[in-house]
Amino acid sequence: MASLPAGPEIERLIQLLAKLPGLGPRSARRAALTLLKKRDILLDPLANAMRDAASAIKTCETCGNLDTTCPCAVCRDARRETHVLCVVEDVADLWALERAGVFRGRYHVLGGALSALDGVTPERLNVASLVARVSDGVDEVILAMNATVEGQTTAHYLMDTLASTNAKVTRLAHGVPVGGELDYLDEGTLSAAFKARRSL
Repeated sequence: MASLPAGPEIERLIQLLAKLPGLGPRSARRAALTLLKKRDILLDPLANAMRDAASAIKTCETCGNLDTTCPCAVCRDARRETHVLCVVEDVADLWALERAGVFRGRYHVLGGALSALDGVTPERLNVASLVARVSDGVDEVILAMNATVEGQTTAHYLMDTLASTNAKVTRLAHGVPVGGELDYLDEGTLSAAFKARRSL
């Protein structure tokens, strides 16, 4: 690919934007041009917001959510059910469920899904802390894994791992499409999947 007639700063901006989900090289160039043309109303505020986020946002030590406080707002919310725990692969999945407003318990973010091809083993996920939380008075664990091969493999592994606890283990109903990811589902689908969950 031929280089642009621009300085290295613009090239670097385009390369970094191209690493974002949904942006390829062409979309990254368009985004970079828009940012540069509207420097006062887009680029400068975005740079400041990103700097602030990088310094202020933490990973919750309890559940793995992202927030400016630790524990996060979800873990601090006294109105939430403490005996029900929803396990998700990623923070994006947690946010999707919160947007849908279908769950009022606590969460646990695994930090990914098992994948032999990518070298993601149980030790690289937040499984040990999950078992510790479940053993500390959780009655039900809802496995809200993505309906992918990796997600289903992870769900089966967690089901076996949690068998030694007294918690009931359920999973989202198959209303979640195979190959789908929670972050891209509408609220109606998420709501139906939660209501139709069943024991494993």
